[in-house]
Amino acid sequence: MNWRWVFCFLGQQQTMATTKKETTAQRVERLKRAANPWDGLEDIRRFAREGFQSIPPEWIGTYFRWWGVYTQGDGAGVTGGQGGVGRALQRFMVRIRIPNGIMTSHQLRAIADLTRRYANGIADLTVRQNIQLHWVTIESLPEVLDGLWQVGLNTTGACGDVVRNVTGCPVAGVDADEIVDASPLVLEASKLLAGNAEFYNLPRKFKISITGCPVWCPYPEINDVGLTAITRVVGRKPEVGFSLRVAGGLSTEPYLGARLNAFVRWNQVLPVIKGIAELFRDSDVLREHRERARLKFLFLRHGWTADRFLAELQDRIGFQLDPAVEEHPPDDVYRDHVGIHPQKQPGYSYVGAVALRGRITAEQMQSAADLAEGFAGGELRATNMQNLLVVNVPTLNAEPLAKELDAIGLKAGGSAFSRGTVACSGTEFCKLAITETKNFSRWLVEELEERLPGFDQHLKLHVTGCPNSCGQHWIADIGIEGKKIKVQDRMVDAYYFCVGGALGLHQTTARPVGYRCAATEVPDALERLLGRYLAQREPGENLRRFFVRHSDTQLREFLAGELVAAVARDLPDPTRSLAQAGGIGD
Repeated sequence: MNWRWVFCFLGQQQTMATTKKETTAQRVERLKRAANPWDGLEDIRRFAREGFQSIPPEWIGTYFRWWGVYTQGDGAGVTGGQGGVGRALQRFMVRIRIPNGIMTSHQLRAIADLTRRYANGIADLTVRQNIQLHWVTIESLPEVLDGLWQVGLNTTGACGDVVRNVTGCPVAGVDADEIVDASPLVLEASKLLAGNAEFYNLPRKFKISITGCPVWCPYPEINDVGLTAITRVVGRKPEVGFSLRVAGGLSTEPYLGARLNAFVRWNQVLPVIKGIAELFRDSDVLREHRERARLKFLFLRHGWTADRFLAELQDRIGFQLDPAVEEHPPDDVYRDHVGIHPQKQPGYSYVGAVALRGRITAEQMQSAADLAEGFAGGELRATNMQNLLVVNVPTLNAEPLAKELDAIGLKAGGSAFSRGTVACSGTEFCKLAITETKNFSRWLVEELEERLPGFDQHLKLHVTGCPNSCGQHWIADIGIEGKKIKVQDRMVDAYYFCVGGALGLHQTTARPVGYRCAATEVPDALERLLGRYLAQREPGENLRRFFVRHSDTQLREFLAGELVAAVARDLPDPTRSLAQAGGIGD
């Protein structure tokens, strides 16, 4: 493609559009119509040769995303910029697509080497089983891409208005309780859609999860397409297929996916996914507003129902799906996959280790790859709770491997706080964040471990730096959302509390309870809340049930230590424009 002609054309179009006060949505749609960014690899190589100043705005703000690349924030986040977006450095975040989180030691070692050479030695495991690098320069970007391709990995479609990384159960194929190993479908779906020119121009991001486990590890309820294995009996013979949910998503308006009246057979999964992606692609109404462009808005704004969606889907794919069969959603199941667990293969176990708040160093990745080879067959998995697993470990090697992982700071155990804490990128790297999250989360865990030693309940404690919910605070037991408040005439990081989020049998989004405090006061608030839970819980009562039987007023009192009035969740500025920016979330 003649990109210089494209940019000349875009410039003319921009002039015309400016006089018409072009909206953000109109601008992005215009750019997407003008070019498929996946055709621009040679331009990326040219930018690397000519330097950052040679990169046109269309690439900086839009096209790079299709390659899993964003400009990195300057550390101040959204409050350091204007128009809902913070200032950017001449450095990039690069997100690596890892379908189902499945990696070999060879691949992880390659990522470690690239991290060491080009990304200041640190990376992040994400909630979609990706790995993110930071501090990458334009000069080194082609070398990063080439290095990944050489080991069978890529960044294609890890960001942008495309199908994002397809997720699955982190222990697919080894889980002793799984209904079926669905990872082959995850890999096939990824091959079908990632980099496919038919799907380079979707209204917004499009997320898919496919799992064969009975506890729905990859959270199908919050995906645009969520497929969960289920068994029916036909002619006295069992047949494994899938339940189908559509249009799930979080961000500023959370919506838990609608279950369709459909039983999807194994050989129907890919046509069904493709059909839903086509429905999304062809929904022009979703292209009118950037902040309302996700599939869920067909349900939230345009009156669609599950029955209508199913009818439209069946028309699209050209065949009828069998009616759904009764399913049994998981009941208060918690799976961080941390620790030593027996596999379905006799004599083998998997070992899960905590990468606290998702942060992992090049040295830790290198060591983990070496340990996976030395104690097992070199197979690893990334999880959607930002942890790392080694699978197919001879059981005799499991304890020694766990000890070695502990020694490099990836603990195969630990407190409920270290195991359950999830954090987004925060202002350290993200231009849309309001608060710093990664260092804060580590400090918060350390404080809670000291204050509440021996806390004996599973806890999902999610920290998100802005309302876009990249840290998934809406589905957490306790979710805290980044804000700013004024303390002694100075704006400081603060957090707003939501509680009681759950998926599965008791699915619900977390309740905003009207309490906000400075980030420095969060450990005090959580100590009071969890201390009250420990003192007043009923026999066998978990956190979800405890929160259900207490009012918002009571929960605010527990958090504050006194009766306090409710405060609004959103401040008028700077969060007002964040929904329009839309987030970079996985």
